[in-house]
Amino acid sequence: MTEHTRLSAADTERTAPTIAPPTIADVYEARRVIGAYLPRTPLHHYPMLDQLLGAQVYVKHENYQPIGAFKIRGGINFMAHLPEDQRRRGVATASTGNHGQSVAYAAQLFGAQAVIVVPENANPVKVDAMRSLGADVRLLGDDFEAAKRHGARVAEAEGLRWVSSGDEPHLISGVATHTLEILEDLPDVDVILVPVGGGSGAAGAALVAKSLNPAIRVIGVQAAASPAAFLTWQARAHREAENRTFAEGLATGAPFMMPQRVLWQHLDDFILVDDDGLRQAVRFYLEKAKTLSEPAGAAPLAAAFQIKEQLAGKKIALILSGGNISPEQLRQCLA
Repeated sequence: MTEHTRLSAADTERTAPTIAPPTIADVYEARRVIGAYLPRTPLHHYPMLDQLLGAQVYVKHENYQPIGAFKIRGGINFMAHLPEDQRRRGVATASTGNHGQSVAYAAQLFGAQAVIVVPENANPVKVDAMRSLGADVRLLGDDFEAAKRHGARVAEAEGLRWVSSGDEPHLISGVATHTLEILEDLPDVDVILVPVGGGSGAAGAALVAKSLNPAIRVIGVQAAASPAAFLTWQARAHREAENRTFAEGLATGAPFMMPQRVLWQHLDDFILVDDDGLRQAVRFYLEKAKTLSEPAGAAPLAAAFQIKEQLAGKKIALILSGGNISPEQLRQCLA
């Protein structure tokens, strides 16, 4: 296999996916699969956030998942559908943390080997969590894009099944179940705000909301310091960008095209928030909701504060995608 081909294995976002994105029927099937392993996460209403935003605010607590993040839904759904011979060979992926934890958790659950390649500056809380789940964690590359390239080489060299963190339909349909639960608990929700890193969570949220009630507005939120997904959504074409945010869950320098195509069809709006806004939103969650969010998980709250005039009087759901914040990040947010 040539160098170009190896890099393309990790950077599948450069070309159109050959596998179709999931449908709402796939999300219902994913819920059936995941239900055997995970309980529902709560959707809590917070009057202090109501006062802050001038809206009725509900928070979907994916930070309460066993790995502290929504990605576990996709990892379990993916591994449950993986053929047994591929499970025996093992899997490899690249991650900034939460996707890697989900693959590690699901691999342990189904008795598979998992190699997770992470950037050399990865969140140590997430790295330790992946290792505690039995994964072979390798710190390779300066950032996520470099980690993907290294991960593709590892998969090829060791005969492992490569797991893209974005262009895998079972991952998208799995994480989409968080929005299915939101609509079951709060069917009259007006607006759902969801973080965008690779885009699987936002694609799943938009797919479910628009399939079940097209009147619901779905808004994606990305870090202004790492805007590749936003630029791709805006241009309806692949765009790369600088990747400088401190919020590793949003730190992607290139888009994944399978979730992008779902977002092009279903996402109503896309907002960029700066890193200071993310830090402020982590503090808001601590002060107003007594809950711990990582910076990426706080992105919807940061965006809601930024556009609160548009949300006034509306019933909104914020997807708090994860709570895996490092002590150093927390100190920065509280400083």
